Amino acid sequence: MTADETEAERETGLLDEPEVREALATADRGAVAEVVAEHPSSPLAWAELADLADSEGNSIASFAYATVAVDLAEEQLAASGWEPGAAVPWSDEPNRAYLRALDAKRRAASALGLDTQVERLAGELSSADAEAPGRIASEYTPTQVITIVSQAQLLERAKATATTGDPLAEPVALDAAGED
Repeated sequence: MTADETEAERETGLLDEPEVREALATADRGAVAEVVAEHPSSPLAWAELADLADSEGNSIASFAYATVAVDLAEEQLAASGWEPGAAVPWSDEPNRAYLRALDAKRRAASALGLDTQVERLAGELSSADAEAPGRIASEYTPTQVITIVSQAQLLERAKATATTGDPLAEPVALDAAGED
């Protein structure tokens, strides 16, 4: 390095957590809490746990887990020079933990009827990265997680939607040319 060269400054953002990403990638739904226990200072692990609780309809747990994730992420961000209200770019993958946690907290606040929190969190998420809400909705929402439905719930739903009437006609096969 010459006197004219300066060491590249690290952008403001969260630290990469490859070991946490790997642990989450190989964990099933029941093991996410174990990943958090192994990495209790990881915003990513807590954000994942918040999304999992949200997918199970547990808004209180989701709000609590997301709050921890947001707090841990903001501590890391502040240590790298970030100030509240400053950008946290989605394009930097580690930052997604913070953005996802903000959104999970916003969704849980909405489900709990905490309207003032919902507005504040939506504003924080938008000011951090205006692209993030759309990306989260398409890539990380609970609709992307398969909900476990018991056999009894399936039977109950089937009975509720069952109709009586004529049986369906057997499908008619077409010949190879596609004609009747």
